Amino acid sequence: MPLKKPEVTTQTTEEVHVELPWNVVVWDDPVTLMKVVEAIFKKVFGYPAEKCTHLMLTVHHEGRAVVWSGNREKAQEYCVKLQVAGLLSTIEQAA
Repeated sequence: MPLKKPEVTTQTTEEVHVELPWNVVVWDDPVTLMKVVEAIFKKVFGYPAEKCTHLMLTVHHEGRAVVWSGNREKAQEYCVKLQVAGLLSTIEQAA
């Protein structure tokens, strides 16, 4: 009678590191006019007017809004553009 080879199963685990996106946050300030904030969002991001208005109102009513999310380098670039335009902005890694 032939001998059967035992079945061997191999389990491997592969760890994949996924970097969380970075958020560009605009903070409310008592000086910048709402229409100016909308215009800056349109110029920097190219967002449609409705999205610019929504983000501006979020900043106004909640004190801050995440206006863009993505890779760190682009987030830093957008943050600087917003600051140069006169808005209070920072970046933070998404949770």
